[in-house]
Amino acid sequence: MREQSIQSYRDLKVWQEAMSLAESCYKVTKLFPREEIYGMTSQIRRAAVSIPANIAEGYGRRTRGEYIQFLYIAQGSLKELETHLLLAIRVGLESSQILNPVLNQCDSVGKLLLLLIRALENKSK
Repeated sequence: MREQSIQSYRDLKVWQEAMSLAESCYKVTKLFPREEIYGMTSQIRRAAVSIPANIAEGYGRRTRGEYIQFLYIAQGSLKELETHLLLAIRVGLESSQILNPVLNQCDSVGKLLLLLIRALENKSK
């Protein structure tokens, strides 16, 4: 990843993947029972949206340290999302066949987040 090609947070692969993950979460939660609209559906969507939002917000901050802090917040939201998805499988809101691809997206975003955090932390040393 060359820095010159990054003009905006929208150019970051991690942000793009996080947006795709959020989109997937909206799609799969449309299949959830209506009575979950204020429960699990809302929780999953909120956590999913928080990931790219925190990546973007961190990118817009003044210092590298603030940026890294927002990336850690995004990472926390990702773990929260994974937990909600796993619970949705356990309580029978959706099958693992439907949700496993979304969990795989979570893994991918998590790896990209970690790479970006490490790269930024190494720059400040």
